[in-house]
Amino acid sequence: MTTKPKALKFRVRRSMPLTAGPTGAEPAAPQAVPPAPVAAAAAPTPVAAPETAGPGLVAAEADLDAIRREGLTGRQLRMARRVAQKQGLAVTSDFDAVRQLRARGIDPFETAHIFELVQPTAAATDPMPLPQVTEGGVPVGRIQLPQTVPDRGRSLPSTERRDPAREAAAGRRAEEIMKIQRDIARRRRRKLALLFSRLTLLVFIPTLLTGYYFYAVATPMYATTSEFVVKQAEASGIAGGLGGLFQGTQLATNQDSQQVQAFLTSREAFLRLDAEHGFMAHFSSDTIDPIQRLAPDATREDGYDTYRDHVRIAYDPTEGIIKMEVIAPDPAIGQEFSEALIAYAEDQVDALSLRLREDQMQGARDSYDAAEQRRADALAEWLRIQQEVQQIDPVGETAARTQQISALETERQQLQLQLEQRLSVARPNQAQVDSLRSQITNIEGLIADLRSQMTQDTADGGSLASKNTELRLAEENYTFQTLMVNQALTQMEAARIEANRQVRYLETGVAPVAPDRPTYPRAFENTVVALLIFAGIYLMLSLTVSILREQVTS
Repeated sequence: MTTKPKALKFRVRRSMPLTAGPTGAEPAAPQAVPPAPVAAAAAPTPVAAPETAGPGLVAAEADLDAIRREGLTGRQLRMARRVAQKQGLAVTSDFDAVRQLRARGIDPFETAHIFELVQPTAAATDPMPLPQVTEGGVPVGRIQLPQTVPDRGRSLPSTERRDPAREAAAGRRAEEIMKIQRDIARRRRRKLALLFSRLTLLVFIPTLLTGYYFYAVATPMYATTSEFVVKQAEASGIAGGLGGLFQGTQLATNQDSQQVQAFLTSREAFLRLDAEHGFMAHFSSDTIDPIQRLAPDATREDGYDTYRDHVRIAYDPTEGIIKMEVIAPDPAIGQEFSEALIAYAEDQVDALSLRLREDQMQGARDSYDAAEQRRADALAEWLRIQQEVQQIDPVGETAARTQQISALETERQQLQLQLEQRLSVARPNQAQVDSLRSQITNIEGLIADLRSQMTQDTADGGSLASKNTELRLAEENYTFQTLMVNQALTQMEAARIEANRQVRYLETGVAPVAPDRPTYPRAFENTVVALLIFAGIYLMLSLTVSILREQVTS
């Protein structure tokens, strides 16, 4: 539910105080009196002497009643009172001010009179207007509480006493204060003059000279820009490890790019450019201003300093791009210098790649020669062992011995069968039995001799098995060295193919083009920078002097 607000009324009073009637016995009927205007000054409003009873007073009262019935606002009545005071009229109320102004033919509500009222004055604003009090129907003034109504009949003497000594002391004090103020003002003007003089001498004049040089004396310079990048050729095979991970990115050629940047800013590039294109002779021309001109007897170090000032190389590691700016007084010369430096950079990249290719070829060639030598040594060792064991094919020799042993084993078995048949009869022939046993014994001895030759050392230098093992090892070594020679030959051919192909190369992204208007000097920017530099130097000097002065005086 919603509760209706309840408010109490405070300071409720009548809008119009009761005024006494003509006889003073009974109160008169209340009249609608508009609020009194704010006085233009703090002094009491001059009150004119009451007019004598007669036709004039009756006419004035009729005019006032007519003005009251017009329904004028408080602002209009205050405006009328101020206009009347400006005209020097003695009015008793705001309505009387309107009546007297109209009697003189002045409209108090014109805009011109309103603007004439706005003048500087030291008078304080009027307090809140209070109702007018009338005596016998004639306004006698206004009462402002807590201000008391002034007594018009008496004029009391002032309570202040004049002291000549005090007035003289006050005058001297005022003169001393005025003198101190003038001295402070004079010192301030002197300090401001000194400050302005220092600023003019240390900041403004150097800045003006610098601006004059940049605007009128400095030779216009043309900047030729170019961009290029060092790239790596992609390998034919798939690279493994980290090399394959960074293949084709700027990280793979980061060091090469930095080497090219260092070469272009080195004395070697400067000396080559000066020898082939006359760098120092061009910057020693009389068409260049004295500050940027090289002296006729300038040393190579002076020329190298000029070269570093006019050839600017920047490398962006994130993109791998080398940016070059060549500054020259002639755009054609700047383009010529840029093209020459790019050619020098290409030669440098080719030199780096050539050394890499030569290293690769030398390594492959050395590996192939070593493999050939090892294969030759293995072949010689194999031949020596064959000559020692007097065998060419150890496998065939072993197979022949094995076949012999197998044949003797078969013949022995047959003889044993025959022996068993001879012994199976009741009366065997002893001569046949002895012959068969003799043959079997001979065969067994021959088998044992063959077996001992294959596994046991002999008087002529080792067993057949050891000789066969040496032959087989020599043969396998020779076969392995032959495979190594074939692999080294393949690597050498691959290195030769890779060497014939360019491993590092320089690719120009932005070719140098001669500009059609000068780039330097940037007169306004350079003048502002000079102003800031001189101002900073002055500030540092002033702070240093102030600190030293404080330390000395403390």
